[in-house]
Amino acid sequence: MKTDLSKILAISGQSGLYLYISQARNGAIVEALADKKRSSVGMSSKITSLADISIYTDEEEVKLQQVFLNMKEVLGDADAPSAKSKPEELKALFGKALPDYDRDRFYVSHMKKVVEWYNALKKYASLEFVDLDAEEETEEAEQE
Repeated sequence: MKTDLSKILAISGQSGLYLYISQARNGAIVEALADKKRSSVGMSSKITSLADISIYTDEEEVKLQQVFLNMKEVLGDADAPSAKSKPEELKALFGKALPDYDRDRFYVSHMKKVVEWYNALKKYASLEFVDLDAEEETEEAEQE
């Protein structure tokens, strides 16, 4: 099954990734990818969809989905280095997966998050993604 990054959430102050289940009266109901436990997240929590995250490069911003696909191409079936890896190892990975990443604005702390998310998706979901651009084009064509 393909992963829809617009439904995969990162919640500040909580580790791991979450699947959006539904709207709740005072926030959202989410399910942890790792253990499938459901919980309610209040509106005061900072919730970010992985589809909304981009990484700075020298020319533009690259969507996280494309970064994951690039990482998969570089890594093959192997896991990404651990978030506890040496900064040089993380920089080497992103040097291959996203050679023109902005070295002034894409920090090692960001790299650690991205490799954590990549490994979580690989283990608990799928690195095959729903193509949101193609879906939007299909919807527009159907409306005409």
